[in-house]
Amino acid sequence: MDGDTLYSIGDLARRTGLTVKTIRFYSDRGIVAPTERNPAGYRFYSIDAVARLNLVRTLRELGLDLPTIRKVVDRELSLPEVAAAHAEALAVQIRVLRLRRAVLTAVAERGSTPEETELMHRLAQLSEDERRRLIGDFLDAVFGGPDAVPAFAGVMRSMTPELPDNPEAEQVKAWVELAEMSLDPDFRAVVRRMAEDLAAEQTRSDMTGPRRDIAAAVRDQVGPALTAGIDPASPQADPIVAAFTAHCAHLLGHPDDVELRRRLATRLERVNDPRRERYLQLLAVVNGWPAPESLAPVFDWSVQALRVRTQQ
Repeated sequence: MDGDTLYSIGDLARRTGLTVKTIRFYSDRGIVAPTERNPAGYRFYSIDAVARLNLVRTLRELGLDLPTIRKVVDRELSLPEVAAAHAEALAVQIRVLRLRRAVLTAVAERGSTPEETELMHRLAQLSEDERRRLIGDFLDAVFGGPDAVPAFAGVMRSMTPELPDNPEAEQVKAWVELAEMSLDPDFRAVVRRMAEDLAAEQTRSDMTGPRRDIAAAVRDQVGPALTAGIDPASPQADPIVAAFTAHCAHLLGHPDDVELRRRLATRLERVNDPRRERYLQLLAVVNGWPAPESLAPVFDWSVQALRVRTQQ
């Protein structure tokens, strides 16, 4: 068959895989016009109609509407420009669908009430500026805002979630839960007490230059003992406890006595609040960071070791 051959609608259907009804519909809309009609009124098409119909089918599968498709095939619109505009619109739709899916999944998993569902939906819909204000209010409330200890600036940055422009569903779920936590007065009070403890450590410390907080010091000292399976109440734990309490005493400029050890136990119990660890886990998901190491076992071991040795 050459370029002068004409094809019936049935021929086009066999060549393109479209139904006769669909081709007739496109023909009636002027998207694929017949080359001629025979005396009986039957439509016949040139070979160009095959390519045109294949393009129409592709564009329809990509979601373009018929008026736009007609302008593209008639070269009234540039296909790259149409594709770019459509891709941008789809990106918005995808983001909305991800948000909806994340909220619905969270509702199903948590058995949320209607009120909780409404809150989750609202939090998921926040703009970037609104998210920043919400988290900024939380961090200012727990770290002291403009009057915060200078060393807190880095801590506040490290606790700031930054949801990407095109987040995955898991990131949206994590953001919603994290945002809920940041609005919880009890959680704010817990983090505020931790910040006050840290500020007091910084104030009392007689060290110059970079300073590690007590939690980090205990983690480094106790980690090997935990790995070795040493019982915190056993005599084998004595030198380990002595080492980290001496280090903390140096950090605080305070004698290594019973009062210090009781204070350390209370401090570590606060740091070991499971909500703090959950916040850091969610933060890592939102920001695309590696999952943080759980320090709960280290803190549990340390608190037990200290309590055993400060009983009267």
